[in-house]
Amino acid sequence: TLTSQVCKKGVFVCFRRYLLMALASCFIWNTIGLSAAMDSKPNILLFLADDLGIGDIGCYGNNTLRTPNIDRLAREGVKLTQHIAAAPLCTPSRAAFLTGRYPIRSGMASSSRYRALQWNAGSGGLPANETTFARLLQQQGYTTGLIGKWHQGVNCDSFDDHCHHPLNHGFDYFYGMPFTLLNNCQENKPPELDVALQAKLWLYSQIITLAVLTLTAGKLTGLITIRWKIIACFTLAGSLFFISWYSSYGFVQYWNCILMRNYDVTEQPMRIERTTSLMLKEAVSFIKRNRNGPFLLFVSFLHVHTPLFTTAKFLGKSRHGLYGDNVEEMDWMVGKILDFIDKEGLKNHTVTYFASDHGGHLEAQDGSAQLGGWNGIYKGGKGMGGWEGGIRVPGVFRWPGVLPAGTVIDEPTSLMDIYPTVVHLAGGILPQDRVIDGRNLVPLLQGRAQKSEHEFLFHYCGSYLHAVRWHQKDSGAIWKAHYVTPIFHPPGAGACYGKGICPCFGEGVTHHDPPLLFDLSRDPSEAKPLAADTEPRFDTVVRTIARAIEEHHRTLTPVPEQLSLYNVVWKPWLQPCCGTFPFCWCDKEGDSTLSL
Repeated sequence: TLTSQVCKKGVFVCFRRYLLMALASCFIWNTIGLSAAMDSKPNILLFLADDLGIGDIGCYGNNTLRTPNIDRLAREGVKLTQHIAAAPLCTPSRAAFLTGRYPIRSGMASSSRYRALQWNAGSGGLPANETTFARLLQQQGYTTGLIGKWHQGVNCDSFDDHCHHPLNHGFDYFYGMPFTLLNNCQENKPPELDVALQAKLWLYSQIITLAVLTLTAGKLTGLITIRWKIIACFTLAGSLFFISWYSSYGFVQYWNCILMRNYDVTEQPMRIERTTSLMLKEAVSFIKRNRNGPFLLFVSFLHVHTPLFTTAKFLGKSRHGLYGDNVEEMDWMVGKILDFIDKEGLKNHTVTYFASDHGGHLEAQDGSAQLGGWNGIYKGGKGMGGWEGGIRVPGVFRWPGVLPAGTVIDEPTSLMDIYPTVVHLAGGILPQDRVIDGRNLVPLLQGRAQKSEHEFLFHYCGSYLHAVRWHQKDSGAIWKAHYVTPIFHPPGAGACYGKGICPCFGEGVTHHDPPLLFDLSRDPSEAKPLAADTEPRFDTVVRTIARAIEEHHRTLTPVPEQLSLYNVVWKPWLQPCCGTFPFCWCDKEGDSTLSL
């Protein structure tokens, strides 16, 4: 044979021929295996933390908090170092995550100080005409589930129309909070929901009550000539203010702190001490029911939002107080779910993703104790639309055998990119009747592309554009222009302490013309703004970004504002209730929890 003839010419030639044949075979089989993996529909597991700072986990540089399971994902997959949220608060950020679109396109960006949904019984929420990635995956034969936090609204016109509910947005199964955790959900915690409004309602109640008493006394003594109807109107107004104050203060736990399974309320109010085990049980059960796939499971953690309720197993175990305990408990939950994926033999056929909805909450404090996250070297935090600390978040992908393990990508990416990425993996087609701002990350994650498809990213605070990022691919520079920045309180503190969260407009912000300009590739901490006399490209960069803003504005169309005052105010006829309103109370879970 030809091979035997070659072998007669020398051992080296023979060895080389066999080596080439072996390498060719390996290449062919690896290509076939990779193609088969990509052609099939993988399971998709999405983890999204609440208020977690990029500096809170080990794989992003924290060496004092223990997050071995999230770190394992990064070690076995791809870590994104410039992963950007589309908004610095939960409601708009999650709307962008679900739709792949800036929140301003869907009406989920606010022009008022109410930048997130305030009540389960508000009428605002993710519009029915928005198409989530869950809906598109449903169409591709996926079973879709959401476990945990929703915070995208419930009802529109009646207590059971469920127009904003997860099941009306592409999820086959929902178990969790339609709202978000608050201090109000735990006994003996200071109220968190719109404290300023509560104070105003109480003040107006007192003023009107005093006026009614004064007018009544004057009428009875003959000192004041006034009709009883006018006094009755004042009394009615005072009663309405008092009822509004009492409802917002005394019943928040009953109105907002509830659990639902699909359309049914199962706990009202929720028993927060067993919520962790219930969430874990539901996530594992969903995977078990759908292990033959394909499935999409979105685990939307209630961790690490205040009040940071943590089970006894983790209390006092971290080096960073209650917040650290809560982070480590969340990591443990990630590990339990990953272990079950491994146990079911699904690891190599499951794309796993972990991120946070925005940066850590710097102003969350209890005396000297820090109850919010750490954003590493990045300035600012939750609520700040421009500064990196409010929008740069952890982002990790894992898909064994398809994505190269131990890879770090420094290119700009966005939470909005998850939308086109998972739709591509599922074999779906993106909607053609709207602008999709996210980009498919698969080529970048696999190493087939070296540069992000994002040239510009627009950083909003509510409906106000605060900053713009320009990825100048030919030079490697990443320019960031700030047009509006919050005024820190006290000055130089790096946050708005005493205000709860930094504002987006008004007297609490500073406008910059020309904008503050940074090159994040050289100054990721945004510590030293550039100037025209020190940066020769200053004027060119500012003009280029200004043109990009004009082009971006031309793609926006007016839509109803979902976070208007009318839409966020509490409406009793929209209140989810498992009894007869206002007597809403139930506990359908009993003790059906996993052992921790």
